Amino acid sequence: MTSKKVSHLNDAVDHFQLVLDQCPASHPDHATALTNLAWARLEGYILNDLEDIDATTSLFRDTLALRPQHHPDYPLSLYNLTRALTWRHSKKSTAADIREAAQLYHELLPLFPEGTYLYSIAAGKNGVDHVIGSCNELPKDASDEGIHFRRVVLDLCPLGHQLRPSILNKLSSALRSRFTQRGHIDDLDEGILFRREAVSLCPEGHANRHTYLNNLAFSLVSRFRYQGKPNDLDEAISLHEEALRLCPVGHKSRDYSLNTLGGALIVRFNKRGDIDDITQAISLRREALMLTPPGHPHRHTTLNNLALTLQTRCSKSHVREDLNEAIDLYRESLRLNGLDNPGYPATLLGLSSVLCSRFKQTQKNEDVEEAIALCQQSLAALSSLHPGRYFSYVWLKGAYLSRHEIRHDPADLLLAIENFRLASRHPTQGLPQRIATAHKWTIAAEQHGHVSALEAYSTCFELLDGHLATRSSTISRREAAAAFNGVRSLPVDAASCAICHDNLRQAVELAEQGRGQQWSLASRLRTPVEDLESADPTLARDFSELSKRVSNAAQSSATITDRTAADRAATEYRRLTRQWEAAVAEICNLPAFSRFLLPPSYKDLQAAARQGPVIILIASQYSCSAIIVPTSGDPHHVPLPSIALADLKILKDRFTRAIRESSRMNPRESRTDLIVLLRIIWDQIMLPIVDVLEHVLKLQRRSRIWLCPTAAFTSIPLHAAHPFQTKPDRSGKEPCLEDIYICSYTPTLSALIRSRQSMKKRVPPSFVAIGQGQPGAGKGKALLAVDSELELVHKLVPATANRTTISGDEATRAGALEALQQNTWVHLACHGKQDPKQPYDSHFVMKDEHLTLLDIMERHIPQAEFAFLSACHTAVGDEETPDEVIHLAAGIQFSGFKSVVGTLWEVDDSVAKHVVEAFYGYMFGDLQKGGVMDCTRAAWALNRATHTVKTKVPLEQRMVFVHIGV
Repeated sequence: MTSKKVSHLNDAVDHFQLVLDQCPASHPDHATALTNLAWARLEGYILNDLEDIDATTSLFRDTLALRPQHHPDYPLSLYNLTRALTWRHSKKSTAADIREAAQLYHELLPLFPEGTYLYSIAAGKNGVDHVIGSCNELPKDASDEGIHFRRVVLDLCPLGHQLRPSILNKLSSALRSRFTQRGHIDDLDEGILFRREAVSLCPEGHANRHTYLNNLAFSLVSRFRYQGKPNDLDEAISLHEEALRLCPVGHKSRDYSLNTLGGALIVRFNKRGDIDDITQAISLRREALMLTPPGHPHRHTTLNNLALTLQTRCSKSHVREDLNEAIDLYRESLRLNGLDNPGYPATLLGLSSVLCSRFKQTQKNEDVEEAIALCQQSLAALSSLHPGRYFSYVWLKGAYLSRHEIRHDPADLLLAIENFRLASRHPTQGLPQRIATAHKWTIAAEQHGHVSALEAYSTCFELLDGHLATRSSTISRREAAAAFNGVRSLPVDAASCAICHDNLRQAVELAEQGRGQQWSLASRLRTPVEDLESADPTLARDFSELSKRVSNAAQSSATITDRTAADRAATEYRRLTRQWEAAVAEICNLPAFSRFLLPPSYKDLQAAARQGPVIILIASQYSCSAIIVPTSGDPHHVPLPSIALADLKILKDRFTRAIRESSRMNPRESRTDLIVLLRIIWDQIMLPIVDVLEHVLKLQRRSRIWLCPTAAFTSIPLHAAHPFQTKPDRSGKEPCLEDIYICSYTPTLSALIRSRQSMKKRVPPSFVAIGQGQPGAGKGKALLAVDSELELVHKLVPATANRTTISGDEATRAGALEALQQNTWVHLACHGKQDPKQPYDSHFVMKDEHLTLLDIMERHIPQAEFAFLSACHTAVGDEETPDEVIHLAAGIQFSGFKSVVGTLWEVDDSVAKHVVEAFYGYMFGDLQKGGVMDCTRAAWALNRATHTVKTKVPLEQRMVFVHIGV
């Protein structure tokens, strides 16, 4: 049409209407007539002459209905409808229209070949670009449909599109909001990936770079709160600092950058306690308040932020002036904040918490009463799944607890415990925060003698297990566990609590559930499925395949250094984990598998005592005692009233000094200090246990027992307990523990059960001796006796065992790993190094690279039977998480070896050969009579060997060897 005159346009509309009347629905040109009329009416609408855009849009819809997907004019009809929807949105601002237009363009653009006229008008500024810009102005929608729509819009924005950073940011914001609502970490991870891309698309000099830096940092802080990864927090602060540098004095966004950096510094201060962080945060937020004077729309937020910062400093410094100023700031914010403002409940909580803090200092009743009322008011304003409810519960329990400590009203304690319970279980809050709250619940319940203590411990274990399961690598799980300082003693404290409540069965269950969680998480992927295969072969196959895939994903993620790639790997790991958990849930629905992979019951755990009692030694801040798990029946409690946790720590330090001094002494000199310490172990720890074993359980002498030490007990050589005194009738020496019983250790009861279960499948024995006496420069001194030790072992091992030896240049990391996997019996003679700070880096020294604990753990060698670790420090645990028993001997056992001899401290290779010779002499002494190689003889053989070499080997070098496993 050449003229825009309204009269001509009206004539055209009338004309096209006549044509349409002449082309009924069955006419081949009906769709064309509809299109012509619709376009004429749309032109009239654009010129503000026609107002009935709805009828016009319906005409375009009718046309599209007549042209199915494979019709040659289908793309054109799609485009026509988008134009009508776009114009209707531009005049009426109907969000549904622009959403539909975006969906139609998503379908349309792939149908137009690039370079064609139709593609140029559809992809131009009046086509899809206009739709993208309009979509970008729509309010945030964190529903599943809203997020799907944002993904559609992102697909319309190719790389290089000027709006792509903004679109990425909108989608990330919606994902973060959904994470806040539902707590699914994948949403936050994906949002971080999008925000990283947005930052990469806004290089130095880009006007909005500071915005995208702050947004990425904000998401990283959120993930830190949920998962506790230190790198996320450090990166976030670095990003906030860069953003602030891009907002100099006078910049419109400076107040926002000041506030966000201050917030991240508070988080780091709460985690690490560096006073410089909180001092800087206060300085930043005071400047932000100066930039938001009365009347500024952000003033109430800045008031809240500064108040929170002052309150945080006061929590450590106890300066009352900080509290009073914070109260004044919160009250001013409340005056500015209307009831309908989204930040109103947070301000109520802030004021409540600071009033509660002042009540603890002044004990003014009006402060705590107002604090409780404000919390209740905040709860009333929030929906049941609002993330803010967690903080309401936290501050409300604090207020009730504070009032209880002053008034001693039992009702206040009940209310405090109920709010502990609600906060710990609120699903939208991150697991680290909920773990910390559940841990505080255990402390409060213990302090006040409340019956909910055991429930609190169980909740803490459940949350901690869930938190560790989100970590895709072994090392990251260990770091996550070590991050919770107070949680380290949880297993023993929980067991001690159950003992106090006369529930010994639950004490055993809780001690096992809390100890060795990292081993448990890893072993779940190696669970034997023979019974399941007979019940449901398909499900067994699916479970085994998923277990392998999860394990492989965990191992591969450990090698990734790029942060973006690591985020993607973590998301994939969790996706596989959810599939694996669904398979486990399906297995649990089978009649005979209701407890498949659930924390074991006492009945399950008692299987560990099938060949002899297991003694769990509990070292808690509340009490020290032992629990004996017998072959059948209820467990037995053995109080240890003469020893406390502090005594055990002193005993550990004294042993360390005594061992060090003994190593410098002449072999024939008396080890007086060691003798004194071993008497203490006998009198105060092992004698009460032996009395129960002998007189209550009637356990015969020379029977086997298993020691399962916890916490501080793991650092003490319990097996070497000795009275060092003459019998009253002077008929001889009083027997020591190893004269009475044959002692073994086990990291956990489950570890012993797993080793016994895998004994069902045995293969012909093969024996390899691996030795490295010349490790090379910087890897330790030469071990001159290694070669002679290997020759000795070769002579003592029966020829039927398919013997091989690897030493010298062949004893490399790869060579040792291959030997471990291909043989059922292993003797390892080399330097061993336990890393107390990063136990997975503990290693055996090979010719080239170290053979690390992590290397060993990642191998699955189900046919393996026995390993003798003639190296230093192979059975010494981890300082940070002692109840995880993370050491080389435990790693060897985890990989598949059922029976392991390890060492507690440095081994003198010149005298170790005497123990080795005696050990293998007893181990294989019966083979000439037709016996078979049996790894279950190892504990007995070690017991006899250390007794035999008394005159040749000094005390500390006999004590150093311990047996672990079957």
